[in-house]
Amino acid sequence: MEARLFHIFRNTPLGRETLLQSIYFCKKIKASPVIYIPKFTKFLMYFDNDVAQIDLDDSYLTLPDTALRHATELVEQAELKPSFIKPKHYTASTLPDIPTNFDFMCCPRSISDMSSKIGLGYIGPRVRRIVKSAGFPVLIAGPIYKKWRSIAVFFGGSANALNALKLGIRISRESGIPLEVFTQLEKKSEKHYKKIVKDENLEEEIERHVNKWHFFEKGRFEDNLYEVPHDALVILGAYGHGIIRDILFGSKMEKLQSTISNNLLIVGPKYAANT
Repeated sequence: MEARLFHIFRNTPLGRETLLQSIYFCKKIKASPVIYIPKFTKFLMYFDNDVAQIDLDDSYLTLPDTALRHATELVEQAELKPSFIKPKHYTASTLPDIPTNFDFMCCPRSISDMSSKIGLGYIGPRVRRIVKSAGFPVLIAGPIYKKWRSIAVFFGGSANALNALKLGIRISRESGIPLEVFTQLEKKSEKHYKKIVKDENLEEEIERHVNKWHFFEKGRFEDNLYEVPHDALVILGAYGHGIIRDILFGSKMEKLQSTISNNLLIVGPKYAANT
């Protein structure tokens, strides 16, 4: 079955950039975009162990009379077939229920704050909630549409990092785009990380698909991020430490997402990878 990517369309210039990024992603991995054009600023997503209410800002309701046409034109120009979600169930009259049986979802860095307030380093709490609860990876699109020429996986040895590595291998295989792996060495050696890969029977996949495995032995993690190509799709694992007003992703990821402007594909703790 063909993979499907869920996209919430915003009929604005920024929304166009985000949809273009979704379309490019779908073209590269041979997936289908499934687009939701909201009529209300709230909707619910029912995950296996969580119900997330998504609060959109008013910009998502901009010019509803042209939204369908604009989204359709962008998808068809890429020679893809547009598919649109029309909610069938409502928890309340203005609170539609949106399915979650997708393979990917694309979000800007925030889907619940006005775009004028959004800067690099700010991933909104609703997006974090989706990452934490979803069984699919979440594509965090950059502010401007950019084609990616390589794939960069950050690997720190955790179970979630292994899922991110497997996903990177899969996308590299399906897209034909070269893959590189980045690891910040702290208290462990290169052998430690290579043993983790060996124990997971990933050595052959690494040999076949990874162009280079970068090990940073010195320097701060955030400074070493300069070595990541600006046009790479960055894939990494995230996990939540808890919810107060926000969800923390882990110190490495917080530094990464606040330092680089690349498109990010984030693997949450509920995602089950396969190669």
